[in-house]
Amino acid sequence: MRLSFLEPLYAEPGPFASVYLDTSRDVQHPERAIALRWRRLRESLSRQGSDRALLNVLEEVVDADTEVPGAHGRAIFAAHGTLVLDGELPRPPEHDSARYSTLPDAMPLVTQHVPEIPYMAVVVHYGGLPTAETHGWVTVEAETGTWPASTVTPGERLHRRVTVATWHRTCLRLGHRLDERARRAHADAVVVGGDEWACNVLIRRLPHTLRDKVVRVGGRTPTDTGRALLEPQLDGVFRGRMAAHDRELVDIFIGRRALDGPMTEGLAATVAALQRGQVAALLLNRPPGSSLRFWAGSQPTQLALTEAELMSFGVRAPREEHADEALVRALVGTGAELVVVPESELGLDEGVGALLRYTDPGTPSGSRRARTMPTPGRSGGAAYERRTGHMDSTAEISGTPAPKGIVVGPGPTTTGAAGATATAPRSDGP
Repeated sequence: MRLSFLEPLYAEPGPFASVYLDTSRDVQHPERAIALRWRRLRESLSRQGSDRALLNVLEEVVDADTEVPGAHGRAIFAAHGTLVLDGELPRPPEHDSARYSTLPDAMPLVTQHVPEIPYMAVVVHYGGLPTAETHGWVTVEAETGTWPASTVTPGERLHRRVTVATWHRTCLRLGHRLDERARRAHADAVVVGGDEWACNVLIRRLPHTLRDKVVRVGGRTPTDTGRALLEPQLDGVFRGRMAAHDRELVDIFIGRRALDGPMTEGLAATVAALQRGQVAALLLNRPPGSSLRFWAGSQPTQLALTEAELMSFGVRAPREEHADEALVRALVGTGAELVVVPESELGLDEGVGALLRYTDPGTPSGSRRARTMPTPGRSGGAAYERRTGHMDSTAEISGTPAPKGIVVGPGPTTTGAAGATATAPRSDGP
């Protein structure tokens, strides 16, 4: 998962107010319920030290998603009296929370976007006889999105109304149009629902590359819900599934682990790689628990397991921070990706590992030694990575647009340091 949409959060120093709020509209008197929840969070932020100007900025946007139906939530971040980031959550947070801290509490927002699967949904409506020798119309609606975030931020839809008599011929042109949209979205799957006969005609005329990605679904197919097209069916298709891009990174990690390639595993070795800007993709079995703390300085790569270690790098005023906050800042600041992989798919030492951009004599050893990959053409590992199309940079990180539903505040943005070979953390002092 690429995290460049979080760059505005780290464009300026904190402290930040981070708010996660259930703003569901599927209850009686939702405005009253949201107001009561926000009041409790506002009081909590005030006790933590937030000033009135910051609280007022948050209050202005708490109920700004009245047009989004059904169950959902909001993630809102503000600093220095300014809204920094505002995002829709595809499902309500497990519990409302508000934190005022040096670093933004971004991990819950990130995990709500997992598994971030790009897809296209297609609904074909037709109520007549299963033959083109009749009168009537076939209606097609198609929408691309990224699961699960697009459930509350549906994208632009394609609408087509075709006479039944020309349905077979029109499907050829329509199939190429759908293929073009799916390619632009890098869709992992094409989920198709609606009338069985009309769907079969369309699917048989799709380009082969698109037809291979089709997943047929049944059930009701309303198109006017204000939510994602085929939302209930999408949940059944994608729940427990990884995005193809993330799956590729996991496969590369497994290959490198087998050949002692450029990877690392375990908490201490992975943190050391983050300090050096070596991490191209961080793999987690689960987000860090609330009790885990890191020591952090003012720069993204200034993090360590102990205060003494960070001070040895010349950081004069290290702070103890929540590990998840420090990790997300380090990933965004160095242009690294995040992959959450179930332990049943890949068990990681201490639940954490990383694909590295590079190794050198200073690269620390974890539970698996990180060494440079063998010379291309002389090992199965090098051939494996050529087959997967993988390069040491792992993926292009910078320039990824914010996911739909994420609103960036007026502050400046930054660019991730993709491919940078950062050294040990710099001193806070002059």
